[in-house]
Amino acid sequence: MSPLLRRTPRKNPAESTVTLIGKPGCHLCDDAQVIIEQVCGELGASWEKKDITQDEELYRKYWEQIPVILVDGAQHDFWRVDPKRLRTALGG
Repeated sequence: MSPLLRRTPRKNPAESTVTLIGKPGCHLCDDAQVIIEQVCGELGASWEKKDITQDEELYRKYWEQIPVILVDGAQHDFWRVDPKRLRTALGG
């Protein structure tokens, strides 16, 4: 979309937080973490990791979807992370 037609200002990636919800021993979670670390590192966004086995609410909500990726608290993706889509969501 043309910047002239964009309705909201482009986000500053450094103001965003990506949350990876997963569990130990999950190869998809490990793959997602590599992509998240790379994209967040490039754009200056922060990221955090939450263990679904340590949080009953997260377990109840996401147990069939891990890894789950949130951007600023809103669900962005699950199972696989598309680096291009994540960059776009972060404003990069």
